[in-house]
Amino acid sequence: MESTKQAPISKPARRPHRVNAITATLGIAVLLATLFTAWTPNSLLASNLQNQLNLILTPQAEESSPIVTPRPQLRVGIVAGHSGNDSGAVCTDANGQTDLTEADVNMAIAQIVKANLVAAGFQVDLLNEFDTRLNGYRAVALISIHNDSCQYVNDEATGFKIASSMETRDVNRAQRLTACMVDRYQNTIGLIFHAGSITNDMTQYHAFSEIDPNTITAIIETGFLYLDREILTQETGRVAEGVTKGILCFINNENVQPTPIPTFSP
Repeated sequence: MESTKQAPISKPARRPHRVNAITATLGIAVLLATLFTAWTPNSLLASNLQNQLNLILTPQAEESSPIVTPRPQLRVGIVAGHSGNDSGAVCTDANGQTDLTEADVNMAIAQIVKANLVAAGFQVDLLNEFDTRLNGYRAVALISIHNDSCQYVNDEATGFKIASSMETRDVNRAQRLTACMVDRYQNTIGLIFHAGSITNDMTQYHAFSEIDPNTITAIIETGFLYLDREILTQETGRVAEGVTKGILCFINNENVQPTPIPTFSP
């Protein structure tokens, strides 16, 4: 039997891809539409047309953020009592050997207060007792840190004392600094304000007459080195925190009950 060959089936002609052409056409159309939208009579000039194209095709830089000038830091002075001069009160052990000095305790507290204030954004000067920088010193506040006797006086010789300068040009602010220091330190440490034993050595502290009269200043004795020794030496961070809070209370104008400043006859 003769075989019958089947004619090959022809495949439909393959259509050329038109995607790229369409995409290019749309892109040109968008570009031209943008140009004609921005058209002005001067745009007919070749140079202006070139400028329009450059403006559209060149990526534009984002607007830079405005330059913010940082606020100047407020300056605070911290005097580490007796440092650079003498030992201050000297504590001895049972054998009569020196085992603690006021100057060491004062410096330990002052260094932590400085660190606290620097962390809070202030510029802080740690000063010696008779630092030459005290002459005409200007700051928002100056605090001199001291402590009382290592000797046993009586069972009432415990607590802290604070006095501010009466030589300042702003007595009201000086009283406010004292009020802030008393309130915040007492609430932080729990010691009593020993106002009855504030002496002329505190109210007439030498730095009061050396600094600029616009600088508000105070002197604090954070405790008695005999009865309050454990707090002063083993909880130094908390003692420094109380001093720091008092300073911040004054600078930040926080609420506080006014504390009267005792006066003494010469």
